[in-house]
Amino acid sequence: MLMNVEIISKEIIKPSSPTPHHLRNFKLSFLDQIAPPFYIPIIFFYQCKQYVDVDHDERTGSLKESLAETLTRFYPLAGTLNDEDFSINCNDEGVGYVQARVPCMLSQLVEKDNGQALIQLLPFEPDCSRSDQFGKEVLLAVQYNIFDCGGVAISFCFSHKVADGASAINFITAWAGMSRGANEIISPSFDAAIHFPPRDISGFTTTVAKEKIVTKRFVFDKSSIAALRKEAFLAFGTEDKGPSRVETVSAFICRRFIAIAQSKSGNKAKLFAGLHAVNLRGRMAPHLPVNSFGNLVTVAISQVKIEEDDCLWVNQLRNAIREINVDYVKKLQDGVDSLNFMNDFMNQLAKGETVFCNFTSWCNFPVYEIDFGMGKPTWVCSPNRPYKNVVVMMSSKDGYGIETWVNMNEEDMAMFEHDPELLSFVSSIDRE
Repeated sequence: MLMNVEIISKEIIKPSSPTPHHLRNFKLSFLDQIAPPFYIPIIFFYQCKQYVDVDHDERTGSLKESLAETLTRFYPLAGTLNDEDFSINCNDEGVGYVQARVPCMLSQLVEKDNGQALIQLLPFEPDCSRSDQFGKEVLLAVQYNIFDCGGVAISFCFSHKVADGASAINFITAWAGMSRGANEIISPSFDAAIHFPPRDISGFTTTVAKEKIVTKRFVFDKSSIAALRKEAFLAFGTEDKGPSRVETVSAFICRRFIAIAQSKSGNKAKLFAGLHAVNLRGRMAPHLPVNSFGNLVTVAISQVKIEEDDCLWVNQLRNAIREINVDYVKKLQDGVDSLNFMNDFMNQLAKGETVFCNFTSWCNFPVYEIDFGMGKPTWVCSPNRPYKNVVVMMSSKDGYGIETWVNMNEEDMAMFEHDPELLSFVSSIDRE
């Protein structure tokens, strides 16, 4: 569905009060340094109550005021990235804010469309490693989209160089609370660089070859996940409660990726690697606060030989995640071994020796509780990553299903979306 989205206004929102001088230089952590150079996209859809005449100018004015207040707490987001010394100059330059009009009903987009249409609701495309649509690089941009029905979509692009998914959701939660006058507002903890000091990463690159990426949504409902879990129980002992829904769906998708690799003529890959982003905040001793800001994630990696299609894959995936423990974090804080491992792994990918699937799960984030004063969202999504073989998992609104946003090159997506076994478990699929 192609839309002629009309940009009504575009501006910079600065913090409502200046950042103190002693906080002006914000050091990035080692994990920030090695984060991929793209923007994290998030879109929240809010249905308009029937027969309610909304004054969007008044509402967006209030949102901009509360955004400025929120930025005084999350001041690095309003700063400028300095690559030379791995820091942010917290100069209060501000964040991007766009107001736009969308010539369709909100329900048309929520119910029927895919990532290629949703990207039009974002302030810019997520693959912009340096966004200058606002006359300057911004670390955060917001777009307030107004639909013909009066419904609204509020979208975000967060620079992944300064924030992970948890940090992004904490900021949005704080802004939403500020906008509706909540009594308690989240204040971030800026301690990532203390635990993971910046390092010399010369020779390391996060650059990945650009390809034409297709993004599609595949939905696993409660009954489909239950059926997959029943199969996966075979990999676990009788005393084990079995895999979580995220582990279950991740393992199933991995096996479909392996099937694609096996079916390709001339395939030279020998290994398949499943990568799962793991939140480190609760895996350190002592635990970091849940409001710790920055990139505080690492990747759990499990590998199998391509020809095996191991039915125990779900168990291997869980074990890889469990290995991200206190001892692992201590080695990660050292940094050297991690860089060497990542360089070796990137070389495997470059040579075509390993096929991979990279998962990130947002299923534990309370995204459907985020209320800007318009009620709770009808739908929340995080579509469109600029790299292939990236799968973003989000809980469906009922809290039981999982929506997977799968990003693949065109050739692989053509095989994936017609895979009979996949289609026997997904309850809905996006079509052009």
